[in-house]
Amino acid sequence: MVDGYYKLVVKELRRLGFAYQRNSKGSHERWINSAGRLLIVPRNLVKRHTANGILKDAGSDLHL
Repeated sequence: MVDGYYKLVVKELRRLGFAYQRNSKGSHERWINSAGRLLIVPRNLVKRHTANGILKDAGSDLHL
């Protein structure tokens, strides 16, 4: 299986204070921070634009 951008996005989410909550529908995961901000992250994250959108929603300055 191709990892794509999943590992990079998860590493940045953890750095920003997000934690894995649980699996969601299909191959998606729910990540949440202490303020209650919820993000849905696909396990098969192969598109750079999707990865950048998730990071933007998380409040990151990182661009892939």
